[in-house]
Amino acid sequence: MTAFSTIAYATSGRVATITLNRPERLNAISGPMPREIREAVERASRDNDVHVIVVTGAGRAFCAGYDLELAAASPDKAAGGQDVTEGPWDPMVDFAMMYRNSQDFAALFTCHKPTIAKVRGYAVAGGSDIALSCDLLVMAEDAKIGYPPARVWGIPSTGWWAHRVGIQQAKRLLFTGDLIEGREAAAIGLALEAVPEADLDARVAALAQRIAAVPKNQLMMSKIVVNQSVEAQGLHQSQVMSALFDGIARHSPEGTWFKRLAEAEGFKAAVKARDGGEPIAPDASKPFGRV
Repeated sequence: MTAFSTIAYATSGRVATITLNRPERLNAISGPMPREIREAVERASRDNDVHVIVVTGAGRAFCAGYDLELAAASPDKAAGGQDVTEGPWDPMVDFAMMYRNSQDFAALFTCHKPTIAKVRGYAVAGGSDIALSCDLLVMAEDAKIGYPPARVWGIPSTGWWAHRVGIQQAKRLLFTGDLIEGREAAAIGLALEAVPEADLDARVAALAQRIAAVPKNQLMMSKIVVNQSVEAQGLHQSQVMSALFDGIARHSPEGTWFKRLAEAEGFKAAVKARDGGEPIAPDASKPFGRV
């Protein structure tokens, strides 16, 4: 039986629960987490008693994204976290890493049992990758989801946005990098529904129990049929391009500007500059993009 270091796994009746378990870091994604999520999904898939998988976060957030603060602020680390002493950035090494992570998250989509993301607090950046890989997404009304690094220093590597909300909404969310609350996410179809935070646990439990009453073979057939339509839309191609562009975005002139600013002034200062609304890296050829 696999021992997990970044998640917790439990079953109750016909429901398995995967809990992202780094609450002190708002469940930010560390190195082992993508692989452990896949391993937990595979465990639930093998368990004949499990009909439904719920994914949630310990504490006050679902997931705050990749834990990149140290890599961003350290001059000894490349933008992807690699030690700069290992040589220059290799885009295909970066792609292999991000694509592997996106496929680990995709286990939530490709497994034959329904998966439900239960989101409170934040599901941002890489955290939104995990949430959107689930079949159903239920959010607290005041929870926030989005991909702020799409402003600079990232592209969502799982490629889910257009498949979830259509072309126009996907472009709006990625062009701005804005976070939206659960209420809006439900209104545009990104989330199945949004409920008061105090009711979130009970609502997801009721939904899971309702689904869990259905035979596994029925659930499997329904999921395969719907998944095939998304695959036909080009999901695989979206994920390949997204994983490749994510690494490029972290090493573009503007991405390098962000990294150098984080090194000089700290990761939070770089994020503030990214999200503040002023032109990003107006002259990326100059130190930190400033005149």
